Amino acid sequence: MSVLVNKDSKIIVQGFTGSEGTFHAEQMIEYGSNVVGGVTPGKGGQTHLDRPVFNTVSDAVKETGADVTIIFVPPAFAADAIMEAADAGIKVIITITEGIPVSDMVKASDYIKGKDCRLIGPNCPGVITPGEAKVGIMPGFVFKKGTVGIVSKSGTLTYEAADQVVKEGFGITTAIGIGGDPIIGTTTKDAVELLMNDDETKAIVMIGEIGGQLEADAAKWIKENGNKKPVIGFIAGETAPAGRTMGHAGAIVGGSEDTAQAKKAILKENGVHVVDSPAEIGKKVAEVLG
Repeated sequence: MSVLVNKDSKIIVQGFTGSEGTFHAEQMIEYGSNVVGGVTPGKGGQTHLDRPVFNTVSDAVKETGADVTIIFVPPAFAADAIMEAADAGIKVIITITEGIPVSDMVKASDYIKGKDCRLIGPNCPGVITPGEAKVGIMPGFVFKKGTVGIVSKSGTLTYEAADQVVKEGFGITTAIGIGGDPIIGTTTKDAVELLMNDDETKAIVMIGEIGGQLEADAAKWIKENGNKKPVIGFIAGETAPAGRTMGHAGAIVGGSEDTAQAKKAILKENGVHVVDSPAEIGKKVAEVLG
């Protein structure tokens, strides 16, 4: 059983014919992901990368039975693309776009609440279940199939952690890049919960950063649910000055609990195996899984 995406996922690409959509769709197809078509309004009826192009998501769903979408739509139109996908019955909506206005995301996340779908991102690298489906922008060759799940706000640290885990002889079940924006569809806790409930996942790497409460909420949930699987945690942003956004829009220290030191303390209190440097993630996984 895999989490979110697998070899049976029927994937469409929103923003299919644009430069980003084209480049990454090509990579996904090359990886072996089951990309069944794409959406670019006004270009319906054409083919692109040997796949059909549709004007709307609902047309794509009717024709292909798509259940997963990846969104490369420019920021001004991306929230609309999310709502359109939810309306069309897509189950997993993976949004790569960075820079979506927060007010748009407030609307979109509110809109999809009552619908049977899960939003990943925005401003995320996507999701990969190695050997089955890559629905994102991550370098596929880094990921090998195995027993460790990854949840991360950071794209590059996802790849770094995966590389280390693979080099230690353990592979990855699914890696979920949840995104670094202030409003995201799937929180750290949500993603950890998915992996906790996955039979193949034996340990979880949880990568967070300064700002917000997502890691603390996840750590408390892990403890409340009996620490069923070992969780290895890393928090980025140890040296960040308070009050300044660092890289991601959501990475800003607002209060005392937002700092890397405070988050690490909360993780430790809740039984998470915390590492001080991303270079130690692989070693810690090996030690814990022994």
